[in-house]
Amino acid sequence: MVPAERVGRILALNQEEEIGDAMSNETIDSASIDLWNRAKAIFIASLRSDEERSQAERYFTMVTGVSRSNSSFKIAVSNAFAADLLRTNYGESLKKSLDLAGGNKDISLEFNVDAGSRPAIVVPTYVPSSQMPQKPAQKASSFISTMPLNEKYTFAEFVKGPSNSWAHAAANGVVEHPGAPGYNPLFIHGGTGLGKTHLMQAIGNELHKRNPMLSICYLTAETFLNEYVNALQNNAIKAFRERYRKIDVLLVDDVQFLQKGKQCQEEFFNTFNALTAEHKQIVMTSDVAPKNLPTIEQRLISRFEGGMVQEIESPSYETRLAILQKKAEGMTPPIPDAAIRFIADHIKSHVRAMEGALAKVRIAILMNPAELLTDDILSYQLKDLIEKEHTMRKLTVEEIQSVIAKKYSVSIEQILSTERTQSIVTPRQLSMYIARKYTTKSLQEIAKLFDKSHATILHGVKAISKRLDVEEDLRKSLAEIVSEFGLKPTDQVE
Repeated sequence: MVPAERVGRILALNQEEEIGDAMSNETIDSASIDLWNRAKAIFIASLRSDEERSQAERYFTMVTGVSRSNSSFKIAVSNAFAADLLRTNYGESLKKSLDLAGGNKDISLEFNVDAGSRPAIVVPTYVPSSQMPQKPAQKASSFISTMPLNEKYTFAEFVKGPSNSWAHAAANGVVEHPGAPGYNPLFIHGGTGLGKTHLMQAIGNELHKRNPMLSICYLTAETFLNEYVNALQNNAIKAFRERYRKIDVLLVDDVQFLQKGKQCQEEFFNTFNALTAEHKQIVMTSDVAPKNLPTIEQRLISRFEGGMVQEIESPSYETRLAILQKKAEGMTPPIPDAAIRFIADHIKSHVRAMEGALAKVRIAILMNPAELLTDDILSYQLKDLIEKEHTMRKLTVEEIQSVIAKKYSVSIEQILSTERTQSIVTPRQLSMYIARKYTTKSLQEIAKLFDKSHATILHGVKAISKRLDVEEDLRKSLAEIVSEFGLKPTDQVE
């Protein structure tokens, strides 16, 4: 899908070359390139965690070149999504890094799209034979596995909000530039019922709509595992490999199931390499980030992280309300607006729970159309769904910080500080872990309440997760703390 010569251009910052018509009047010299490399090194070194540094390095692979004019320093990137991403997340910090690297303090920093780096979608030309001049292209050549794509899973039906906007943008980037570096593979992770499958199948449906001759394969990792085992038992491994290594787009749901089979991981690794070598697009979903797949081989993890990794989080109230309104469109009988708002306010963890609540309300209306759906009636009808949500809602981040500060004999100010001593880091990261795992607060909300970046919160959660696997005392402390909130270690938000 992407010309091989294009791959070599990514991050070829040591080569002096033209970077599109938009930069034809710019100065592209070794001094500019050296300045960018120094600034990039300073910026990466300033990041606090390995996860932040790894993410920055992945994002910088979307840079195709740099140039200068008298008043600005311009960074060319492969697409508009990359430009917006780098500008929003790194713009101010990169400007400071350029200053530290020896750049002009008054010069502005700009991100522009390198039009020459956009790969075209190549549609195979159908040439009818002389014997059958009227025969259309065979749709059967478009392979969509044994698991058909759900036609309802489209971008038009996907409700975008702050909790999923990055994943949504990345999915659109895949559609516009399938197989392009920076987007391949696309790895979407997040809790149950947050829309990962919808977004992945929307990619497949849109690509198929644009080019019906593309061979698109959608399946779960468990299906891949089962088919691999069957192929081994039936001496059909050659056919199995040919089946999956000649497709254009591979969509793999619930990739965490690959943890079940070491031999299957070997096969998936080889399939992955065969497809990416031909610039074929791979999209995967998982409940957790690649680094949190403990029994997946490290070489596979590195492949998963080699493209774009995006998280989908629990939706905010506004997004929940929009999702429910979308789901309720055209329902008979219609769902009252007050009932929709009630569900949005009380069901927070994931979309499937909201759909279940909506279905219960609809059934209640069908059974008793004359009944007025007051908050009390709705509370009774949805009691089993909102009981756990209600417990989680009462737990605040401030309360977590207060309880942990008291237990570890530190102040809340120290928890919110940047102090790096272990006596402070442990209660700080444990506070982050409990806030992330035992409340319905979004990552953005938690980061704001800790006065930290999103990446720092995720790093803290991951650090505690690893320690809980090996530290019995920490597990006991966690159990004691959550019990003070009326919870158990298993009562985590999905």
